[in-house]
Amino acid sequence: MGQIVYIGLGSNLGDPAAQLQRALEQLARLPGSRLQGRSRFYRSRPLQAPGVPEDQPDYLNAVARVETDLSPLMLLDALQAIEAEQGRVRDGRRWAPRPLDLDLLLYGAEVIQHPRLTVPHPGIAQRDFVLHPLAELAPELEIPGLGPLEALLARCPVRGLQRVEVSR
Repeated sequence: MGQIVYIGLGSNLGDPAAQLQRALEQLARLPGSRLQGRSRFYRSRPLQAPGVPEDQPDYLNAVARVETDLSPLMLLDALQAIEAEQGRVRDGRRWAPRPLDLDLLLYGAEVIQHPRLTVPHPGIAQRDFVLHPLAELAPELEIPGLGPLEALLARCPVRGLQRVEVSR
């Protein structure tokens, strides 16, 4: 097999738990790939930053660990196809509510700067809803260019993040 990748999952429209579960099932069926694990689900408030709509529901988030033979851009295309299948419309609005958001957080130890893809995912170090689920799967992880996950967690404030029990 190929690279170990980590994929962030998020949803705040429809039935977020069902959206994430369906996405995990689809990740398990990606060609040349194997779903190796997933974190628990976490409820988080929407980002609070300029340009982020304030009147939107909380998100449900998780992180999946996948081993894949897909190239980074092939994987990105597959993730965007899953999003579209679950009702995601890419209309250019950033941080808007969405039925499903799949982010390629890490692709092995690679640092990728491409017009369509940046890895590690921008903002990974400031997002409690990414770091805490990621730590469940790989507490010893080294984030390329940013350092140990443990150190990033220590510097990242928790903004009301809550673990959610959802039957698997």
